[in-house]
Amino acid sequence: MTEPQTIDELVHRSVATRGDAPALADAPNRADILSGEPRRLTWNEVGAEIDSMAAALGQRGVAPGTPVAIQLPNVVELPLLILACFRLGAVAVPFPVQHRSHELHHGVETAEFRLMVTADRPDRPDQIEDVRSSLAPYGVDVVDVADLAGAAAGDAAHDGGNAATRATICWTSGTTGTPKGVPRTHGQWMASSSFQVQELGITADDQILCPFPVVNMAGIGGMLVPWAESGAFMAMHHPLDLQVFLGQLQSEKITYTVVPPAALNMLLGNEALLDSLDLSNIRAISSGSAPLDPWMVEGWQNRDIEIINIFGSNEGAALLSTMASVPDPSDRARYFPMPEREGVEVRLVDLDSGDEITEVGHTGELRFRGITVFDGYVGSTGEEFDDEGYYRTGDIFQFVGDEQPPRLLQFVDRAKDIIIRGGMNISAAEVEALVSGHAGIVECAAIGYPDHDLGEKLGIFAVAAPDAQPTLEEITAIMREHEVASYKHPERLELIDTLPRNPVGKVIKPELRELWSHS
Repeated sequence: MTEPQTIDELVHRSVATRGDAPALADAPNRADILSGEPRRLTWNEVGAEIDSMAAALGQRGVAPGTPVAIQLPNVVELPLLILACFRLGAVAVPFPVQHRSHELHHGVETAEFRLMVTADRPDRPDQIEDVRSSLAPYGVDVVDVADLAGAAAGDAAHDGGNAATRATICWTSGTTGTPKGVPRTHGQWMASSSFQVQELGITADDQILCPFPVVNMAGIGGMLVPWAESGAFMAMHHPLDLQVFLGQLQSEKITYTVVPPAALNMLLGNEALLDSLDLSNIRAISSGSAPLDPWMVEGWQNRDIEIINIFGSNEGAALLSTMASVPDPSDRARYFPMPEREGVEVRLVDLDSGDEITEVGHTGELRFRGITVFDGYVGSTGEEFDDEGYYRTGDIFQFVGDEQPPRLLQFVDRAKDIIIRGGMNISAAEVEALVSGHAGIVECAAIGYPDHDLGEKLGIFAVAAPDAQPTLEEITAIMREHEVASYKHPERLELIDTLPRNPVGKVIKPELRELWSHS
């Protein structure tokens, strides 16, 4: 049998080999997320549902290369719909459920979709009509996901394309002030998945719990494609209801999942709660988006659960620190090994000189090129890559340790002006442009400040106009007026006389962060 070239071929293989084995399940609180009873599907049923959805999309004109926008919570219909797009050779364009008109308008202008699938939800009972009204000027047909059920399979031609076929356009925050479209091919997704399946030891025997929205690298590259590749079982979870999540860990006999660092810290600090849970099936938990505490990684290892430290991006840059590659739990919390993956090259570059860094203690930008890395943002002129074709991550690392050549990398800072709130990336420039619309604000700076639960929260330092006294409530009102995703709403405001600047006029944000670092 030839090796699969597309994600759809991975699914066909798992359906053929796994058949009636359990494949996919909703969280038990589905009714709080989307209408309908929780669903459980075998691999055969997954294959049939994908066929039916693909037929329904085909009846609406979806063909190879057609972009299809999707905005659904983490219920089984979300991965099935993405896979139905792949079956047709179409391009899935998923949006986080938090995105509103502000992000959707930019999305349709970037990805040029003319069909969007969504659903009314308990938290947004008028979602379909709201989106339909918002996107009407663009001629977008907005469809209820329930209307895609029950189509006769075989009504649409299946053309999954090949490894070079574009599979998705996802969204990432950058320094330009608007979300960037990140296109990825089937081959790029599959390369990222293959490395994770190998390095994390994922097999068909695993029971995976997916708490990340299946809309970006964490959900698609870290969960959906490894599930399709391995033929494992995957339970969905809509982020993050801890009581439901802990219940699923036990009832679904979960062996592998992903948990934010703050939640792992909290659980480990509550021995009575931990002792009341049956976590005996869990072999590994991945975590990331914020630095890990060494005591936490060691504490879970003492309970026979491996904590895997993950650094990654939608663009295809990824570092994994596992027990096999970094045995010491304290080191694993802080350091990542240089990846040894065929087809992937990594280097550190001094941002001032442009020289490659090979010695310990010299900070530089982490850069990637190879089979996991995307080909460039939608509409980009290529500035995200250096002259040698390496993707500029915007993240500052340094080599550590006594080995020669050095093997371990340590995260130092972000060169890109990004705040990561609970795993969601926020562009400081985007927020600053919106906040500057307040008549009483002369200039402002958006920064991240430490938060125990979310890693970072978003705050604003602002210089007020004469006789003005802008408030956080007024700024929040501006964000609501522009229908901006709620996770981008500032949660703190401090008025200052002037913003600190360097000799060339750039705001010195480290000085601002330091003001809030211990508060």
